[in-house]
Amino acid sequence: MAEPTTTRPRYDGKRAEPFAIDVKGAFFTVQTLAPLLADGAGVVLTTSVANRVGIVDSSVYAAGKAAVRSLARSLSRELLPRGIRVNAISPGPVDTGTLERTMPKEAADAFVAERVAANPMHRRGTPDEVAAAALFLAVDATYTAGVELVVDGGVTQL
Repeated sequence: MAEPTTTRPRYDGKRAEPFAIDVKGAFFTVQTLAPLLADGAGVVLTTSVANRVGIVDSSVYAAGKAAVRSLARSLSRELLPRGIRVNAISPGPVDTGTLERTMPKEAADAFVAERVAANPMHRRGTPDEVAAAALFLAVDATYTAGVELVVDGGVTQL
């Protein structure tokens, strides 16, 4: 999870590191592994629903995730001559325990309560649900390329 970023004066270059990590990490990983992938393979890049909605103090994080989402399109186009599909998965609020490890309990509880209240399914997703969606894109979705599968309980659609 990235530190909050904002256009207010407290912003500094260090807060841009998550952007570089997200974008360069995804790009160079695919670039390095592409020669090793079998023809017809599926690649799934992880983004976030933050690339689809504005979130206060998350501009750099969201921009990085949007760039990764765009990479899925471009890299898929580049690798499709070998039948390699690149897609993106964008999880919404998922119960990973990260909040509880990175925020005071009261802040984490308030954040979770707010997200659950805004979710049409009235809960957070599970890591297993996100993994199942990623597996679908990687293995079963053989006629799918450059897409973003949003796994957020309907938050961005309903």
